[in-house]
Amino acid sequence: MLIRHHPLSANDLRQCLRIATGATLGFLSCKVLEFNYGVFFTVLPMLMLGILPKMSLHVVRQVMASSAIAIIEVALLAEYLGSHPIVMSIVAFLLFLYRFACMSRGSLFLFGATGVISLSIMLHFASYPDTDVTELAINNFMGCGFSVLIAYLMMYLFPDVDARAPMAAMPKAPHRMRHEALMGATIATISFAVFQVFDLRDSLAAQATTLLLLFPMHWNGALGYARRRAVGTILGVTCGLLMQLLLYTWAHELVLLLPLFWLVTLLFSQAHVTEAMGSGVGFGAMTTMGALYGQNLTPANDLIYSSLYRGASILGAIVLTLMACYLVHLLLNRFEATRFGH
Repeated sequence: MLIRHHPLSANDLRQCLRIATGATLGFLSCKVLEFNYGVFFTVLPMLMLGILPKMSLHVVRQVMASSAIAIIEVALLAEYLGSHPIVMSIVAFLLFLYRFACMSRGSLFLFGATGVISLSIMLHFASYPDTDVTELAINNFMGCGFSVLIAYLMMYLFPDVDARAPMAAMPKAPHRMRHEALMGATIATISFAVFQVFDLRDSLAAQATTLLLLFPMHWNGALGYARRRAVGTILGVTCGLLMQLLLYTWAHELVLLLPLFWLVTLLFSQAHVTEAMGSGVGFGAMTTMGALYGQNLTPANDLIYSSLYRGASILGAIVLTLMACYLVHLLLNRFEATRFGH
Protein backbone atom coordinates (compact mmCIF):
# COMPACT_ATOMS: atom_id res chain seq x y z
CA MET A 1 0.00 0.00 0.00
CA LEU A 2 2.99 2.28 0.37
CA ILE A 3 4.18 1.61 -3.16
CA ARG A 4 4.32 4.78 -5.17
CA HIS A 5 1.37 5.46 -7.41
CA HIS A 6 3.28 8.12 -9.34
CA PRO A 7 6.87 9.47 -9.38
CA LEU A 8 7.83 12.07 -6.79
CA SER A 9 7.87 15.42 -8.59
CA ALA A 10 9.65 18.61 -7.50
CA ASN A 11 6.38 19.95 -6.11
CA ASP A 12 5.78 16.69 -4.23
CA LEU A 13 9.21 16.89 -2.62
CA ARG A 14 8.54 20.46 -1.49
CA GLN A 15 5.21 19.39 -0.02
CA CYS A 16 6.88 16.55 1.90
CA LEU A 17 9.39 19.00 3.37
CA ARG A 18 6.55 21.39 4.29
CA ILE A 19 4.59 18.68 6.10
CA ALA A 20 7.54 17.22 8.03
CA THR A 21 9.07 20.56 9.02
CA GLY A 22 5.71 22.17 9.83
CA ALA A 23 4.58 19.27 12.02
CA THR A 24 7.93 19.28 13.83
CA LEU A 25 7.67 23.02 14.49
CA GLY A 26 4.14 22.58 15.85
CA PHE A 27 5.28 19.70 18.05
CA LEU A 28 8.23 21.75 19.33
CA SER A 29 6.00 24.75 20.03
CA CYS A 30 3.53 22.87 22.21
CA LYS A 31 6.28 21.17 24.23
CA VAL A 32 8.39 24.30 24.78
CA LEU A 33 5.33 26.39 25.71
CA GLU A 34 3.94 23.49 27.81
CA PHE A 35 0.46 23.37 26.30
CA ASN A 36 -1.67 20.49 27.57
CA TYR A 37 -3.51 19.83 24.30
CA GLY A 38 -0.61 19.29 21.93
CA VAL A 39 -2.77 17.49 19.39
CA PHE A 40 -4.02 20.88 18.15
CA PHE A 41 -0.45 22.02 17.48
CA THR A 42 0.90 18.83 15.93
CA VAL A 43 -1.95 17.36 13.86
CA LEU A 44 -3.48 20.59 12.48
CA PRO A 45 -0.29 21.56 10.57
CA MET A 46 -0.25 18.05 9.10
CA LEU A 47 -3.88 18.41 8.07
CA MET A 48 -3.44 21.84 6.49
CA LEU A 49 -0.12 21.19 4.74
CA GLY A 50 -1.21 17.70 3.70
CA ILE A 51 -4.42 18.67 1.88
CA LEU A 52 -3.86 22.30 0.86
CA PRO A 53 -1.69 23.07 -2.18
CA LYS A 54 -1.40 26.73 -1.12
CA MET A 55 -2.47 29.16 1.59
CA SER A 56 -4.92 32.01 1.09
CA LEU A 57 -7.00 34.42 3.16
CA HIS A 58 -10.04 32.26 2.39
CA VAL A 59 -8.31 29.32 4.08
CA VAL A 60 -7.25 31.42 7.08
CA ARG A 61 -10.77 32.75 7.56
CA GLN A 62 -12.22 29.23 7.49
CA VAL A 63 -9.73 27.81 10.03
CA MET A 64 -9.88 30.68 12.51
CA ALA A 65 -13.65 31.14 12.19
CA SER A 66 -14.27 27.44 12.78
CA SER A 67 -12.19 27.58 15.97
CA ALA A 68 -13.80 30.78 17.28
CA ILE A 69 -17.36 29.58 16.60
CA ALA A 70 -16.68 26.17 18.16
CA ILE A 71 -15.28 27.86 21.30
CA ILE A 72 -18.40 30.01 21.69
CA GLU A 73 -20.70 27.04 21.12
CA VAL A 74 -18.86 24.83 23.62
CA ALA A 75 -18.81 27.58 26.26
CA LEU A 76 -22.58 28.10 25.94
CA LEU A 77 -23.39 24.38 25.91
CA ALA A 78 -21.16 23.64 28.90
CA GLU A 79 -22.67 26.52 30.85
CA TYR A 80 -26.37 26.00 30.15
CA LEU A 81 -26.78 22.36 29.06
CA GLY A 82 -24.02 20.59 30.98
CA SER A 83 -26.54 18.85 33.24
CA HIS A 84 -28.95 17.97 30.41
CA PRO A 85 -27.15 15.32 28.29
CA ILE A 86 -30.11 14.48 26.04
CA VAL A 87 -30.79 18.10 25.14
CA MET A 88 -27.05 18.67 24.65
CA SER A 89 -26.88 15.72 22.23
CA ILE A 90 -29.76 17.13 20.19
CA VAL A 91 -28.11 20.55 19.99
CA ALA A 92 -24.77 18.90 19.15
CA PHE A 93 -26.47 17.10 16.25
CA LEU A 94 -27.69 20.43 14.84
CA LEU A 95 -24.22 21.95 15.21
CA PHE A 96 -22.64 18.99 13.46
CA LEU A 97 -25.33 19.10 10.77
CA TYR A 98 -24.55 22.59 9.49
CA ARG A 99 -20.82 21.85 9.51
CA PHE A 100 -21.25 18.70 7.41
CA ALA A 101 -23.56 20.67 5.11
CA CYS A 102 -20.68 23.13 4.58
CA MET A 103 -18.34 20.23 3.84
CA SER A 104 -20.77 18.72 1.34
CA ARG A 105 -21.00 21.98 -0.61
CA GLY A 106 -17.21 21.99 -1.06
CA SER A 107 -16.32 25.68 -0.91
CA LEU A 108 -16.36 25.66 2.91
CA PHE A 109 -15.00 22.13 3.38
CA LEU A 110 -12.10 23.22 5.58
CA PHE A 111 -14.39 25.29 7.82
CA GLY A 112 -16.65 22.29 8.34
CA ALA A 113 -13.85 19.73 8.75
CA THR A 114 -11.80 21.64 11.31
CA GLY A 115 -15.01 22.73 13.06
CA VAL A 116 -16.27 19.17 13.42
CA ILE A 117 -13.01 18.04 15.03
CA SER A 118 -12.71 21.08 17.31
CA LEU A 119 -16.35 20.95 18.42
CA SER A 120 -16.37 17.21 19.13
CA ILE A 121 -13.09 17.17 21.08
CA MET A 122 -13.78 20.34 23.08
CA LEU A 123 -17.38 19.39 23.82
CA HIS A 124 -16.27 15.99 25.11
CA PHE A 125 -13.52 17.35 27.38
CA ALA A 126 -15.63 20.30 28.57
CA SER A 127 -18.22 17.88 29.96
CA TYR A 128 -15.80 16.81 32.73
CA PRO A 129 -15.99 18.97 35.88
CA ASP A 130 -12.19 19.09 36.36
CA THR A 131 -11.54 20.39 32.82
CA ASP A 132 -10.48 24.01 32.55
CA VAL A 133 -12.68 25.06 29.63
CA THR A 134 -10.84 28.38 29.26
CA GLU A 135 -7.49 26.60 28.90
CA LEU A 136 -9.02 24.16 26.42
CA ALA A 137 -10.42 27.03 24.32
CA ILE A 138 -7.13 28.93 24.40
CA ASN A 139 -5.21 25.83 23.34
CA ASN A 140 -7.60 25.23 20.43
CA PHE A 141 -7.52 28.82 19.17
CA MET A 142 -3.74 29.14 19.57
CA GLY A 143 -3.24 25.75 17.91
CA CYS A 144 -5.19 26.98 14.87
CA GLY A 145 -3.28 30.27 14.88
CA PHE A 146 0.10 28.56 15.18
CA SER A 147 -0.86 26.15 12.39
CA VAL A 148 -1.76 29.03 10.06
CA LEU A 149 1.53 30.80 10.78
CA ILE A 150 3.50 27.57 10.35
CA ALA A 151 1.73 26.83 7.07
CA TYR A 152 2.58 30.29 5.69
CA LEU A 153 6.19 29.91 6.82
CA MET A 154 6.49 26.50 5.16
CA MET A 155 4.98 27.84 1.92
CA TYR A 156 7.62 30.59 1.98
CA LEU A 157 10.57 28.30 2.76
CA PHE A 158 9.53 25.45 0.42
CA PRO A 159 7.46 27.01 -2.38
CA ASP A 160 6.18 24.94 -5.30
CA VAL A 161 8.44 24.83 -8.34
CA ASP A 162 5.64 24.51 -10.90
CA ALA A 163 2.13 25.96 -10.88
CA ARG A 164 -0.52 23.49 -9.75
CA ALA A 165 -3.70 22.94 -11.73
CA PRO A 166 -6.79 24.15 -9.81
CA MET A 167 -9.07 21.43 -8.45
CA ALA A 168 -12.36 21.19 -10.31
CA ALA A 169 -15.49 21.33 -8.17
CA MET A 170 -17.76 18.28 -8.46
CA PRO A 171 -21.48 19.14 -8.78
CA LYS A 172 -23.77 17.28 -6.40
CA ALA A 173 -27.52 16.71 -6.45
CA PRO A 174 -29.48 18.13 -3.46
CA HIS A 175 -30.52 14.66 -2.27
CA ARG A 176 -26.88 13.58 -2.15
CA MET A 177 -25.88 16.65 -0.12
CA ARG A 178 -28.69 15.94 2.34
CA HIS A 179 -27.52 12.32 2.59
CA GLU A 180 -23.93 13.36 3.30
CA ALA A 181 -24.86 16.01 5.88
CA LEU A 182 -27.33 13.79 7.75
CA MET A 183 -25.02 10.77 7.80
CA GLY A 184 -22.08 12.81 9.05
CA ALA A 185 -24.07 14.59 11.74
CA THR A 186 -25.73 11.36 12.92
CA ILE A 187 -22.48 9.41 13.25
CA ALA A 188 -20.67 12.36 14.88
CA THR A 189 -23.48 12.67 17.45
CA ILE A 190 -23.46 8.93 18.14
CA SER A 191 -19.69 9.08 18.58
CA PHE A 192 -20.01 11.98 21.04
CA ALA A 193 -22.72 10.16 23.01
CA VAL A 194 -20.76 6.89 23.19
CA PHE A 195 -17.60 8.60 24.42
CA GLN A 196 -19.69 10.39 27.06
CA VAL A 197 -21.58 7.31 28.27
CA PHE A 198 -18.50 5.10 28.54
CA ASP A 199 -16.29 7.89 29.94
CA LEU A 200 -13.61 7.41 27.27
CA ARG A 201 -11.55 10.41 28.25
CA ASP A 202 -8.20 8.93 27.24
CA SER A 203 -9.25 7.92 23.72
CA LEU A 204 -8.75 11.20 21.90
CA ALA A 205 -7.26 9.57 18.80
CA ALA A 206 -10.12 7.08 18.56
CA GLN A 207 -12.62 9.93 18.83
CA ALA A 208 -10.84 11.84 16.06
CA THR A 209 -10.77 8.69 13.92
CA THR A 210 -14.55 8.31 14.07
CA LEU A 211 -14.78 11.83 12.60
CA LEU A 212 -12.02 11.44 10.00
CA LEU A 213 -13.80 8.36 8.65
CA LEU A 214 -16.72 10.64 7.75
CA PHE A 215 -14.68 13.06 5.64
CA PRO A 216 -15.15 11.09 2.37
CA MET A 217 -18.84 11.96 2.96
CA HIS A 218 -20.28 8.60 1.85
CA TRP A 219 -20.27 4.90 2.76
CA ASN A 220 -17.95 3.64 0.01
CA GLY A 221 -15.45 6.38 0.77
CA ALA A 222 -15.59 5.65 4.50
CA LEU A 223 -14.98 1.94 3.85
CA GLY A 224 -11.96 2.65 1.65
CA TYR A 225 -10.58 5.19 4.11
CA ALA A 226 -11.07 2.79 7.03
CA ARG A 227 -8.87 0.15 5.41
CA ARG A 228 -6.09 2.65 4.77
CA ARG A 229 -6.51 4.25 8.19
CA ALA A 230 -6.16 0.87 9.91
CA VAL A 231 -2.87 0.17 8.12
CA GLY A 232 -1.68 3.72 8.77
CA THR A 233 -2.54 3.41 12.46
CA ILE A 234 -0.49 0.23 12.79
CA LEU A 235 2.46 1.87 11.05
CA GLY A 236 2.19 5.06 13.12
CA VAL A 237 2.00 3.18 16.41
CA THR A 238 4.83 0.84 15.40
CA CYS A 239 7.15 3.70 14.46
CA GLY A 240 6.22 5.53 17.67
CA LEU A 241 7.16 2.44 19.68
CA LEU A 242 10.43 1.99 17.78
CA MET A 243 11.39 5.62 18.43
CA GLN A 244 10.56 5.16 22.10
CA LEU A 245 12.65 1.98 22.35
CA LEU A 246 15.55 3.54 20.43
CA LEU A 247 15.75 6.57 22.72
CA TYR A 248 14.70 4.60 25.81
CA THR A 249 15.27 6.79 28.92
CA TRP A 250 16.09 9.79 26.69
CA ALA A 251 12.73 9.73 24.95
CA HIS A 252 11.73 13.06 26.54
CA GLU A 253 14.89 14.83 25.35
CA LEU A 254 13.65 17.04 22.52
CA VAL A 255 17.15 17.48 21.07
CA LEU A 256 17.24 13.74 20.34
CA LEU A 257 13.56 13.26 19.60
CA LEU A 258 13.01 16.09 17.09
CA PRO A 259 15.33 14.75 14.33
CA LEU A 260 13.69 11.32 14.55
CA PHE A 261 10.20 12.84 14.57
CA TRP A 262 11.04 14.94 11.50
CA LEU A 263 12.57 11.98 9.62
CA VAL A 264 9.68 9.58 10.27
CA THR A 265 7.11 12.27 9.42
CA LEU A 266 9.01 12.95 6.19
CA LEU A 267 8.78 9.27 5.22
CA PHE A 268 5.06 9.16 6.00
CA SER A 269 4.47 12.42 4.10
CA GLN A 270 6.27 10.91 1.10
CA ALA A 271 3.84 7.99 1.22
CA HIS A 272 0.92 10.39 1.58
CA VAL A 273 1.95 12.54 -1.39
CA THR A 274 2.76 9.67 -3.73
CA GLU A 275 -0.45 7.81 -2.91
CA ALA A 276 -2.28 10.84 -4.37
CA MET A 277 -5.57 9.89 -2.73
CA GLY A 278 -6.08 12.49 -0.01
CA SER A 279 -6.33 10.45 3.19
CA GLY A 280 -4.35 7.28 2.64
CA VAL A 281 -1.95 5.10 4.59
CA GLY A 282 0.71 7.79 4.84
CA PHE A 283 -1.70 10.42 6.15
CA GLY A 284 -3.16 8.00 8.70
CA ALA A 285 0.31 7.00 9.90
CA MET A 286 1.66 10.51 10.38
CA THR A 287 -1.48 11.84 12.11
CA THR A 288 -1.48 8.84 14.45
CA MET A 289 2.15 9.44 15.37
CA GLY A 290 1.53 13.18 15.64
CA ALA A 291 -1.37 12.67 18.04
CA LEU A 292 0.62 10.09 20.01
CA TYR A 293 3.62 12.35 20.62
CA GLY A 294 1.75 15.65 20.66
CA GLN A 295 -0.81 14.60 23.26
CA ASN A 296 0.84 11.83 25.27
CA LEU A 297 4.54 12.69 25.49
CA THR A 298 4.87 13.93 29.07
CA PRO A 299 7.28 12.84 31.81
CA ALA A 300 4.39 11.25 33.73
CA ASN A 301 3.07 9.16 30.81
CA ASP A 302 4.13 5.70 29.68
CA LEU A 303 4.35 6.20 25.93
CA ILE A 304 4.58 2.47 25.21
CA TYR A 305 1.29 1.82 27.00
CA SER A 306 -0.21 4.88 25.30
CA SER A 307 0.87 3.56 21.89
CA LEU A 308 -0.65 0.12 22.39
CA TYR A 309 -3.83 1.55 23.92
CA ARG A 310 -4.14 4.11 21.13
CA GLY A 311 -3.71 1.47 18.41
CA ALA A 312 -6.31 -0.85 19.95
CA SER A 313 -8.83 1.97 20.53
CA ILE A 314 -8.45 3.30 16.98
CA LEU A 315 -8.96 -0.11 15.42
CA GLY A 316 -12.02 -0.66 17.60
CA ALA A 317 -13.37 2.77 16.67
CA ILE A 318 -12.93 2.00 12.97
CA VAL A 319 -14.98 -1.21 13.17
CA LEU A 320 -17.81 0.33 15.21
CA THR A 321 -17.95 3.49 13.09
CA LEU A 322 -18.17 1.48 9.88
CA MET A 323 -21.06 -0.55 11.28
CA ALA A 324 -22.90 2.65 12.22
CA CYS A 325 -22.12 4.24 8.83
CA TYR A 326 -23.53 1.26 6.96
CA LEU A 327 -26.76 1.22 8.97
CA VAL A 328 -27.31 4.98 8.62
CA HIS A 329 -26.45 4.76 4.91
CA LEU A 330 -29.10 2.06 4.41
CA LEU A 331 -31.69 4.04 6.39
CA LEU A 332 -31.14 7.28 4.45
CA ASN A 333 -31.24 5.43 1.11
CA ARG A 334 -34.79 4.29 1.87
CA PHE A 335 -36.05 7.82 1.26
CA GLU A 336 -35.89 9.61 -2.09
CA ALA A 337 -35.10 12.97 -0.48
CA THR A 338 -31.97 11.61 1.22
CA ARG A 339 -30.83 8.95 -1.25
CA PHE A 340 -27.10 9.06 -1.97
CA GLY A 341 -27.33 8.58 -5.75
CA HIS A 342 -24.52 10.11 -7.80
